[in-house]
Amino acid sequence: MRDKVPLESHAAVPGRAERGDTVSILMAQDAQRLQELVPIRHGRMSATPFTFYRGGAAIMAADLARTPSTDISVQLCGDAHLSNFGLFNGPDRRLVFDLNDFDETHPGPFEWDVKRLAASVAVAGRNNELSANKIDRAVRASVEGYRTTVSELSRLAPLAVHYRRLELDEVKGLATDVEQRKEVESVSAKAAGKDHLRALDKLTTVEDDGRRVIVPDPPVVTRLDKQLMEEQTPTIIEFFDLYLQTLPAYRRRLFDRYTVVDLARKVVGVGSVGTRCFIVLLESGDGEPLFMQLKEATASVLEAHLGASQFEPGERVVVGQRLMQTMGDILLGWARYEDRATGETNFFYFRQLWDGKGSLEVDGMGANGLRRYGWLCGSALALAHARAGDATMIAGYLGKTDTFDQAIAEFSSSYADLNELDHAAHQAAIAGGSIVIQRDV
Repeated sequence: MRDKVPLESHAAVPGRAERGDTVSILMAQDAQRLQELVPIRHGRMSATPFTFYRGGAAIMAADLARTPSTDISVQLCGDAHLSNFGLFNGPDRRLVFDLNDFDETHPGPFEWDVKRLAASVAVAGRNNELSANKIDRAVRASVEGYRTTVSELSRLAPLAVHYRRLELDEVKGLATDVEQRKEVESVSAKAAGKDHLRALDKLTTVEDDGRRVIVPDPPVVTRLDKQLMEEQTPTIIEFFDLYLQTLPAYRRRLFDRYTVVDLARKVVGVGSVGTRCFIVLLESGDGEPLFMQLKEATASVLEAHLGASQFEPGERVVVGQRLMQTMGDILLGWARYEDRATGETNFFYFRQLWDGKGSLEVDGMGANGLRRYGWLCGSALALAHARAGDATMIAGYLGKTDTFDQAIAEFSSSYADLNELDHAAHQAAIAGGSIVIQRDV
Protein backbone atom coordinates (compact mmCIF):
# COMPACT_ATOMS: atom_id res chain seq x y z
CA MET A 1 0.00 0.00 0.00
CA ARG A 2 2.92 2.34 0.68
CA ASP A 3 4.14 1.67 -2.87
CA LYS A 4 0.72 2.54 -4.24
CA VAL A 5 0.13 5.56 -1.97
CA PRO A 6 3.46 6.74 -0.49
CA LEU A 7 3.24 8.32 2.95
CA GLU A 8 4.75 11.53 1.56
CA SER A 9 1.90 11.85 -0.97
CA HIS A 10 -0.54 12.76 1.81
CA ALA A 11 0.98 16.25 1.89
CA ALA A 12 -0.81 17.11 -1.37
CA VAL A 13 -3.83 19.45 -1.50
CA PRO A 14 -5.98 20.16 -4.57
CA GLY A 15 -4.99 23.07 -6.79
CA ARG A 16 -7.16 26.16 -6.60
CA ALA A 17 -8.30 25.82 -10.21
CA GLU A 18 -9.61 22.28 -9.83
CA ARG A 19 -11.56 23.19 -6.69
CA GLY A 20 -13.82 25.67 -8.51
CA ASP A 21 -16.42 27.71 -6.59
CA THR A 22 -16.43 26.16 -3.13
CA VAL A 23 -19.12 28.49 -1.75
CA SER A 24 -21.56 26.97 -4.25
CA ILE A 25 -21.18 23.65 -2.40
CA LEU A 26 -22.56 25.28 0.75
CA MET A 27 -25.38 26.96 -1.14
CA ALA A 28 -26.37 23.65 -2.73
CA GLN A 29 -26.80 22.21 0.78
CA ASP A 30 -29.10 25.12 1.67
CA ALA A 31 -31.75 23.93 -0.77
CA GLN A 32 -32.55 20.93 1.45
CA ARG A 33 -32.74 22.92 4.69
CA LEU A 34 -35.39 24.97 6.45
CA GLN A 35 -35.07 28.25 4.59
CA GLU A 36 -35.84 30.47 7.59
CA LEU A 37 -32.81 28.98 9.38
CA VAL A 38 -30.30 29.16 6.51
CA PRO A 39 -29.25 32.77 7.33
CA ILE A 40 -28.39 31.63 10.86
CA ARG A 41 -26.19 28.87 9.45
CA HIS A 42 -24.22 31.32 7.31
CA GLY A 43 -24.09 33.85 10.14
CA ARG A 44 -22.46 31.31 12.43
CA MET A 45 -20.08 30.08 9.74
CA SER A 46 -18.98 33.59 8.78
CA ALA A 47 -17.68 34.53 12.24
CA THR A 48 -14.11 33.21 11.82
CA PRO A 49 -12.13 30.89 9.55
CA PHE A 50 -12.49 28.24 12.28
CA THR A 51 -16.30 28.45 12.42
CA PHE A 52 -16.31 28.37 8.62
CA TYR A 53 -14.16 25.23 8.71
CA ARG A 54 -16.57 23.59 11.17
CA GLY A 55 -19.46 24.12 8.77
CA GLY A 56 -17.52 23.23 5.64
CA ALA A 57 -17.36 19.44 5.83
CA ALA A 58 -18.88 19.15 2.35
CA ILE A 59 -16.13 21.36 0.89
CA MET A 60 -13.39 19.28 2.46
CA ALA A 61 -15.01 16.00 1.39
CA ALA A 62 -14.79 17.19 -2.22
CA ASP A 63 -11.16 18.19 -1.68
CA LEU A 64 -10.18 14.89 -0.05
CA ALA A 65 -11.66 13.03 -3.01
CA ARG A 66 -9.05 14.80 -5.17
CA THR A 67 -6.09 13.70 -3.03
CA PRO A 68 -4.22 10.37 -2.98
CA SER A 69 -6.21 7.90 -0.87
CA THR A 70 -5.50 4.45 0.50
CA ASP A 71 -7.77 1.42 0.28
CA ILE A 72 -7.59 0.99 4.06
CA SER A 73 -11.23 1.55 4.93
CA VAL A 74 -12.71 2.25 8.36
CA GLN A 75 -15.96 3.71 9.60
CA LEU A 76 -15.22 7.42 9.24
CA CYS A 77 -16.60 10.10 11.51
CA GLY A 78 -16.64 12.32 8.42
CA ASP A 79 -16.31 15.54 10.43
CA ALA A 80 -13.57 14.83 12.97
CA HIS A 81 -12.58 18.40 13.83
CA LEU A 82 -11.47 19.49 17.30
CA SER A 83 -14.91 20.69 18.42
CA ASN A 84 -16.52 17.33 17.69
CA PHE A 85 -14.72 15.62 20.57
CA GLY A 86 -15.74 15.91 24.19
CA LEU A 87 -16.85 14.40 27.47
CA PHE A 88 -20.13 12.60 28.07
CA ASN A 89 -21.59 10.02 30.44
CA GLY A 90 -21.15 6.36 29.67
CA PRO A 91 -23.91 3.91 30.69
CA ASP A 92 -22.15 3.50 34.04
CA ARG A 93 -22.33 7.31 34.54
CA ARG A 94 -18.57 7.71 34.35
CA LEU A 95 -17.30 10.52 32.14
CA VAL A 96 -15.51 9.36 29.00
CA PHE A 97 -13.76 11.32 26.24
CA ASP A 98 -14.61 10.47 22.65
CA LEU A 99 -16.00 11.66 19.33
CA ASN A 100 -19.47 13.07 19.81
CA ASP A 101 -20.77 13.96 16.32
CA PHE A 102 -21.59 11.39 13.64
CA ASP A 103 -23.85 13.25 11.22
CA GLU A 104 -21.43 12.56 8.35
CA THR A 105 -20.29 9.06 9.31
CA HIS A 106 -19.63 6.69 6.39
CA PRO A 107 -17.04 4.04 5.47
CA GLY A 108 -13.93 5.38 3.76
CA PRO A 109 -10.12 5.78 3.81
CA PHE A 110 -8.85 6.17 7.38
CA GLU A 111 -6.64 9.15 6.51
CA TRP A 112 -9.60 11.35 5.57
CA ASP A 113 -10.56 11.65 9.25
CA VAL A 114 -6.93 12.23 10.25
CA LYS A 115 -6.62 15.06 7.73
CA ARG A 116 -9.90 16.62 8.87
CA LEU A 117 -8.67 16.59 12.48
CA ALA A 118 -5.13 17.79 11.78
CA ALA A 119 -6.25 20.62 9.53
CA SER A 120 -8.69 21.76 12.24
CA VAL A 121 -5.71 22.07 14.61
CA ALA A 122 -3.94 24.29 12.08
CA VAL A 123 -7.03 26.45 11.51
CA ALA A 124 -7.70 26.74 15.26
CA GLY A 125 -4.05 27.63 15.94
CA ARG A 126 -4.19 30.47 13.43
CA ASN A 127 -7.51 31.61 14.87
CA ASN A 128 -5.82 31.76 18.28
CA GLU A 129 -2.90 33.77 16.79
CA LEU A 130 -0.24 31.18 17.58
CA SER A 131 3.09 31.17 15.76
CA ALA A 132 3.60 28.91 12.75
CA ASN A 133 6.12 26.82 14.69
CA LYS A 134 3.72 26.26 17.61
CA ILE A 135 0.90 25.38 15.25
CA ASP A 136 3.12 22.89 13.45
CA ARG A 137 3.99 21.22 16.77
CA ALA A 138 0.30 20.98 17.71
CA VAL A 139 -0.64 19.48 14.33
CA ARG A 140 2.15 16.92 14.55
CA ALA A 141 1.04 16.05 18.09
CA SER A 142 -2.47 15.24 16.85
CA VAL A 143 -1.10 12.91 14.18
CA GLU A 144 1.41 11.38 16.58
CA GLY A 145 -1.43 10.71 19.03
CA TYR A 146 -3.26 8.87 16.29
CA ARG A 147 -0.24 6.95 14.97
CA THR A 148 1.15 5.81 18.33
CA THR A 149 -2.26 4.85 19.70
CA VAL A 150 -3.24 2.84 16.64
CA SER A 151 0.13 1.07 16.87
CA GLU A 152 -0.56 0.18 20.50
CA LEU A 153 -4.09 -0.98 19.68
CA SER A 154 -2.84 -3.15 16.83
CA ARG A 155 -1.18 -5.40 19.41
CA LEU A 156 -4.38 -5.93 21.42
CA ALA A 157 -7.07 -8.54 20.94
CA PRO A 158 -10.28 -7.23 19.32
CA LEU A 159 -12.23 -7.72 22.55
CA ALA A 160 -9.62 -5.72 24.50
CA VAL A 161 -9.97 -2.89 21.98
CA HIS A 162 -13.73 -3.01 22.41
CA TYR A 163 -13.43 -2.48 26.17
CA ARG A 164 -10.76 0.22 25.93
CA ARG A 165 -11.91 3.79 26.58
CA LEU A 166 -10.48 7.20 27.44
CA GLU A 167 -11.73 8.24 30.86
CA LEU A 168 -11.60 11.58 32.62
CA ASP A 169 -8.40 10.72 34.52
CA GLU A 170 -6.50 10.36 31.23
CA VAL A 171 -7.72 13.79 30.12
CA LYS A 172 -6.60 15.26 33.43
CA GLY A 173 -3.23 13.55 33.06
CA LEU A 174 -2.47 15.60 29.97
CA ALA A 175 -2.97 18.85 31.87
CA THR A 176 0.53 19.62 33.10
CA ASP A 177 0.15 23.18 34.39
CA VAL A 178 -2.22 24.85 36.85
CA GLU A 179 -4.36 26.69 34.29
CA GLN A 180 -4.94 23.59 32.19
CA ARG A 181 -5.85 21.52 35.23
CA LYS A 182 -8.33 24.20 36.31
CA GLU A 183 -9.93 24.21 32.85
CA VAL A 184 -10.27 20.43 32.77
CA GLU A 185 -11.71 20.40 36.29
CA SER A 186 -14.18 23.14 35.33
CA VAL A 187 -15.32 21.36 32.16
CA SER A 188 -15.68 18.01 33.93
CA ALA A 189 -17.64 19.59 36.79
CA LYS A 190 -20.01 21.26 34.34
CA ALA A 191 -20.40 18.02 32.38
CA ALA A 192 -21.14 16.05 35.55
CA GLY A 193 -23.86 18.54 36.48
CA LYS A 194 -25.37 18.71 33.00
CA ASP A 195 -28.17 16.24 33.58
CA HIS A 196 -31.92 16.05 32.95
CA LEU A 197 -32.80 17.84 36.21
CA ARG A 198 -30.53 20.75 35.26
CA ALA A 199 -32.09 20.83 31.79
CA LEU A 200 -35.55 20.88 33.39
CA ASP A 201 -34.60 23.93 35.44
CA LYS A 202 -32.95 25.80 32.56
CA LEU A 203 -35.16 24.92 29.59
CA THR A 204 -38.68 24.73 31.02
CA THR A 205 -41.25 26.61 33.05
CA VAL A 206 -44.60 25.80 34.67
CA GLU A 207 -47.62 27.59 33.19
CA ASP A 208 -50.65 28.84 35.10
CA ASP A 209 -52.59 25.64 34.39
CA GLY A 210 -49.80 23.57 35.98
CA ARG A 211 -48.38 22.21 32.70
CA ARG A 212 -44.63 22.19 32.32
CA VAL A 213 -43.51 23.50 28.92
CA ILE A 214 -40.25 24.24 27.12
CA VAL A 215 -39.44 27.96 27.21
CA PRO A 216 -39.13 29.56 23.75
CA ASP A 217 -35.92 31.45 22.98
CA PRO A 218 -36.25 32.42 19.32
CA PRO A 219 -34.64 31.86 16.94
CA VAL A 220 -32.72 29.12 18.82
CA VAL A 221 -35.74 27.50 20.52
CA THR A 222 -39.23 27.91 19.03
CA ARG A 223 -42.54 26.37 20.01
CA LEU A 224 -44.60 24.46 17.45
CA ASP A 225 -48.06 25.50 16.34
CA LYS A 226 -50.56 23.92 18.75
CA GLN A 227 -53.18 23.16 16.09
CA LEU A 228 -50.59 21.57 13.83
CA MET A 229 -49.34 19.45 16.72
CA GLU A 230 -52.87 18.21 17.41
CA GLU A 231 -53.40 17.37 13.74
CA GLN A 232 -50.09 15.50 13.54
CA THR A 233 -50.49 13.63 16.86
CA PRO A 234 -51.30 10.22 15.27
CA THR A 235 -48.29 10.51 12.98
CA ILE A 236 -46.04 11.58 15.87
CA ILE A 237 -47.16 8.58 17.96
CA GLU A 238 -46.40 6.30 15.03
CA PHE A 239 -43.04 8.04 14.63
CA PHE A 240 -42.08 7.34 18.26
CA ASP A 241 -43.21 3.75 17.95
CA LEU A 242 -40.85 3.29 14.98
CA TYR A 243 -38.02 4.69 17.08
CA LEU A 244 -38.77 2.33 19.94
CA GLN A 245 -38.50 -0.64 17.60
CA THR A 246 -34.81 0.24 17.06
CA LEU A 247 -34.08 -0.16 20.79
CA PRO A 248 -33.45 -3.51 22.50
CA ALA A 249 -36.53 -4.85 24.28
CA TYR A 250 -35.18 -4.03 27.74
CA ARG A 251 -34.57 -0.40 26.70
CA ARG A 252 -38.12 -0.14 25.38
CA ARG A 253 -39.35 -1.25 28.77
CA LEU A 254 -37.42 1.67 30.32
CA PHE A 255 -38.86 4.14 27.82
CA ASP A 256 -42.40 2.88 28.54
CA ARG A 257 -42.12 4.50 31.97
CA TYR A 258 -42.17 7.97 30.36
CA THR A 259 -44.82 10.10 28.65
CA VAL A 260 -44.24 12.95 26.18
CA VAL A 261 -45.04 16.30 27.81
CA ASP A 262 -43.79 18.93 25.35
CA LEU A 263 -41.81 19.39 22.15
CA ALA A 264 -39.98 22.35 20.57
CA ARG A 265 -37.68 23.04 17.63
CA LYS A 266 -34.05 23.85 18.46
CA VAL A 267 -31.23 25.25 16.32
CA VAL A 268 -27.97 23.38 16.97
CA GLY A 269 -24.33 23.43 15.88
CA VAL A 270 -22.79 25.30 12.97
CA GLY A 271 -22.88 23.01 9.94
CA SER A 272 -26.16 21.41 11.10
CA VAL A 273 -28.16 24.64 11.21
CA GLY A 274 -31.14 24.42 8.90
CA THR A 275 -31.68 20.70 9.36
CA ARG A 276 -34.67 19.81 11.51
CA CYS A 277 -33.92 19.33 15.19
CA PHE A 278 -36.33 19.01 18.10
CA ILE A 279 -36.06 18.66 21.85
CA VAL A 280 -38.67 16.59 23.67
CA LEU A 281 -39.54 16.70 27.35
CA LEU A 282 -40.84 13.45 28.83
CA GLU A 283 -41.82 12.69 32.41
CA SER A 284 -42.12 9.48 34.39
CA GLY A 285 -45.17 8.71 36.51
CA ASP A 286 -43.64 10.48 39.50
CA GLY A 287 -42.55 13.53 37.51
CA GLU A 288 -38.90 12.69 36.86
CA PRO A 289 -37.78 14.36 33.60
CA LEU A 290 -36.13 12.90 30.53
CA PHE A 291 -34.97 15.13 27.69
CA MET A 292 -34.46 13.72 24.22
CA GLN A 293 -33.07 15.32 21.08
CA LEU A 294 -34.46 14.34 17.69
CA LYS A 295 -32.09 15.40 14.94
CA GLU A 296 -32.65 15.12 11.21
CA ALA A 297 -30.20 12.94 9.31
CA THR A 298 -29.51 13.48 5.63
CA ALA A 299 -27.04 11.86 3.26
CA SER A 300 -23.43 12.09 4.46
CA VAL A 301 -21.27 14.60 2.59
CA LEU A 302 -18.94 11.66 1.92
CA GLU A 303 -21.51 9.68 -0.05
CA ALA A 304 -21.11 11.84 -3.18
CA HIS A 305 -17.47 10.71 -3.34
CA LEU A 306 -17.46 7.25 -1.73
CA GLY A 307 -20.79 5.80 -2.80
CA ALA A 308 -24.25 5.70 -1.25
CA SER A 309 -24.78 4.28 2.22
CA GLN A 310 -26.45 0.89 2.60
CA PHE A 311 -28.60 2.42 5.36
CA GLU A 312 -31.29 5.08 5.50
CA PRO A 313 -29.81 8.33 6.92
CA GLY A 314 -30.99 7.96 10.53
CA GLU A 315 -29.85 4.36 10.77
CA ARG A 316 -26.55 5.29 9.08
CA VAL A 317 -25.77 7.76 11.88
CA VAL A 318 -26.71 5.34 14.64
CA VAL A 319 -24.80 2.39 13.16
CA GLY A 320 -21.71 4.56 12.64
CA GLN A 321 -21.88 5.92 16.18
CA ARG A 322 -22.31 2.47 17.69
CA LEU A 323 -19.34 1.21 15.69
CA MET A 324 -17.01 4.05 16.64
CA GLN A 325 -17.90 5.15 20.15
CA THR A 326 -16.52 3.26 23.11
CA MET A 327 -19.55 4.01 25.29
CA GLY A 328 -22.74 5.04 23.51
CA ASP A 329 -26.04 6.56 24.58
CA ILE A 330 -28.35 3.81 25.85
CA LEU A 331 -31.35 5.47 24.15
CA LEU A 332 -29.73 6.02 20.76
CA GLY A 333 -32.10 5.04 17.93
CA TRP A 334 -33.66 6.18 14.68
CA ALA A 335 -36.94 6.52 12.77
CA ARG A 336 -38.41 8.01 9.61
CA TYR A 337 -41.16 10.63 9.78
CA GLU A 338 -43.72 10.71 6.98
CA ASP A 339 -45.74 13.94 6.96
CA ARG A 340 -49.20 12.94 5.80
CA ALA A 341 -50.12 16.52 4.96
CA THR A 342 -47.21 17.14 2.58
CA GLY A 343 -46.14 13.61 1.70
CA GLU A 344 -42.57 14.52 2.70
CA THR A 345 -40.33 11.94 4.38
CA ASN A 346 -37.57 12.93 6.80
CA PHE A 347 -35.14 10.75 8.70
CA PHE A 348 -34.14 11.31 12.32
CA TYR A 349 -31.96 9.86 15.02
CA PHE A 350 -32.78 10.07 18.73
CA ARG A 351 -30.44 10.60 21.67
CA GLN A 352 -30.50 11.97 25.19
CA LEU A 353 -30.03 15.72 25.63
CA TRP A 354 -27.58 17.06 28.20
CA ASP A 355 -26.40 13.65 29.37
CA GLY A 356 -23.21 14.78 31.09
CA LYS A 357 -21.91 16.45 27.96
CA GLY A 358 -18.99 18.88 28.05
CA SER A 359 -16.13 20.04 25.84
CA LEU A 360 -12.95 22.04 26.12
CA GLU A 361 -13.07 25.52 24.60
CA VAL A 362 -10.87 25.56 21.51
CA ASP A 363 -11.11 29.30 20.90
CA GLY A 364 -8.31 31.00 22.83
CA MET A 365 -6.52 27.74 23.65
CA GLY A 366 -2.79 28.33 24.07
CA ALA A 367 0.04 26.47 22.37
CA ASN A 368 0.58 23.87 25.11
CA GLY A 369 -3.12 23.25 25.53
CA LEU A 370 -3.71 22.90 21.79
CA ARG A 371 -0.79 20.48 21.45
CA ARG A 372 -1.99 18.24 24.26
CA TYR A 373 -5.63 18.47 23.22
CA GLY A 374 -4.69 17.63 19.63
CA TRP A 375 -2.79 14.56 20.85
CA LEU A 376 -5.81 13.46 22.92
CA CYS A 377 -8.21 13.87 19.99
CA GLY A 378 -5.83 11.94 17.73
CA SER A 379 -5.69 9.14 20.27
CA ALA A 380 -9.49 9.04 20.56
CA LEU A 381 -9.81 8.94 16.77
CA ALA A 382 -7.38 6.01 16.59
CA LEU A 383 -9.49 4.10 19.11
CA ALA A 384 -12.64 4.78 17.07
CA HIS A 385 -10.96 3.54 13.89
CA ALA A 386 -9.57 0.47 15.66
CA ARG A 387 -13.06 -0.47 16.83
CA ALA A 388 -14.50 -0.18 13.33
CA GLY A 389 -11.52 -1.11 11.15
CA ASP A 390 -8.20 -2.95 11.04
CA ALA A 391 -5.70 -1.30 13.39
CA THR A 392 -2.98 -3.73 12.31
CA MET A 393 -3.31 -2.72 8.68
CA ILE A 394 -3.28 1.01 9.54
CA ALA A 395 -0.28 0.63 11.88
CA GLY A 396 1.61 -1.40 9.29
CA TYR A 397 0.98 1.22 6.63
CA LEU A 398 2.04 4.14 8.86
CA GLY A 399 5.23 2.40 10.00
CA LYS A 400 7.43 3.35 12.92
CA THR A 401 8.77 6.73 11.77
CA ASP A 402 7.13 10.15 11.69
CA THR A 403 7.00 10.39 7.89
CA PHE A 404 3.19 10.40 7.93
CA ASP A 405 3.17 13.05 10.66
CA GLN A 406 5.33 15.34 8.54
CA ALA A 407 3.19 14.85 5.44
CA ILE A 408 -0.06 15.59 7.30
CA ALA A 409 1.50 18.67 8.93
CA GLU A 410 2.38 19.99 5.48
CA PHE A 411 -1.13 19.16 4.23
CA SER A 412 -2.70 20.94 7.21
CA SER A 413 -0.77 24.15 6.69
CA SER A 414 -1.66 24.23 3.00
CA TYR A 415 -5.28 23.38 3.73
CA ALA A 416 -5.53 26.16 6.31
CA ASP A 417 -4.51 28.51 3.48
CA LEU A 418 -7.32 27.14 1.30
CA ASN A 419 -9.80 27.48 4.16
CA GLU A 420 -8.89 31.15 4.56
CA LEU A 421 -9.52 31.69 0.85
CA ASP A 422 -12.87 29.93 1.13
CA HIS A 423 -13.82 32.00 4.17
CA ALA A 424 -12.92 35.18 2.27
CA ALA A 425 -15.05 34.02 -0.68
CA HIS A 426 -17.93 33.38 1.73
CA GLN A 427 -17.54 36.89 3.15
CA ALA A 428 -17.55 38.31 -0.36
CA ALA A 429 -20.77 36.44 -1.19
CA ILE A 430 -22.33 37.92 1.94
CA ALA A 431 -21.15 41.42 1.04
CA GLY A 432 -22.46 40.96 -2.50
CA GLY A 433 -25.89 39.90 -1.27
CA SER A 434 -25.95 36.39 -2.72
CA ILE A 435 -25.84 35.01 0.84
CA VAL A 436 -27.99 36.51 3.59
CA ILE A 437 -26.91 36.09 7.20
CA GLN A 438 -28.51 36.41 10.61
CA ARG A 439 -26.47 36.72 13.79
CA ASP A 440 -27.91 34.81 16.73
CA VAL A 441 -24.86 34.53 19.00
